[in-house]
Amino acid sequence: MSTETLDSAPTLGALYGRALLTARSGGDTLPDRTLELVNATIDADAVADYAHVCGFRVGGELPITYPHMLAFPLQMRLMTDREFPLPAPGMVHLRNVITQLRPLAVGEPLVVRVHAERLVAHPKGAQVDLVSEVGVPDEAASWHSRSTYFVRGATADEATDSAPPEPDPVVGDRPHAVWKVPGDIGRRYAAVSGDVNPIHVNSLAAKAFGMPGTIAHGMWSKARVLAALAGRTADACTVDAVFRSPLRTPSTAYLYTAAAADGWDAALRSRSGKDHLLLTVRPA
Repeated sequence: MSTETLDSAPTLGALYGRALLTARSGGDTLPDRTLELVNATIDADAVADYAHVCGFRVGGELPITYPHMLAFPLQMRLMTDREFPLPAPGMVHLRNVITQLRPLAVGEPLVVRVHAERLVAHPKGAQVDLVSEVGVPDEAASWHSRSTYFVRGATADEATDSAPPEPDPVVGDRPHAVWKVPGDIGRRYAAVSGDVNPIHVNSLAAKAFGMPGTIAHGMWSKARVLAALAGRTADACTVDAVFRSPLRTPSTAYLYTAAAADGWDAALRSRSGKDHLLLTVRPA
């Protein structure tokens, strides 16, 4: 696999415009290259804005989900290439697994790398994994992520291997928190992340892509749950989250948590008990 080094981080607004123009579905070959951004800069104010939207405290360390903000523009750059076999508009985030070996500091120069793998069939379409690594130069990456994205109606070959089991949290039957999810959380998260996917910011566009209305970003839901667990998880850990069903905005969400033998389990559910997000935290 070859490596393409970028001079600067791609601009997400331009990439979404490009996605609408180049959207296609078909083919079975992923780009055989890694995108790399060297000396990625961390803006302390941007981290603080992100922390406020997601519920983290503001400090000198990056929230465990923040490196996704650095990797996502590279993911979009890869997914909007004409050779990418799935269309980016309407793409849905199904699962995200983060392994952090140590917290990254706001002032560290970072290297970000992204590649795509495992394009396989899904019962309702096709899915693909975008693998990201973030770390300091000349050292092994300290942060790893695997995001699984789904496109309804697309096609791909059946998987020849099996995916790791999804998280299976064990939580009680009484919520530990009740959250009022604001109607503008999609726009607020888009403002700090750059992820302006229309399913999160425009109700008509969301319905056109098969959603019930605007939905919260999966990575906002994951970050919000981890912010609620702040101070109770190890610095070196793996956080596995599956986005089971869309979290509509506005809505009410119920957080269930339980200490596991070596970590934490959590679930975010609707009033009726429908799972929106299932999450486990385990030592890395």
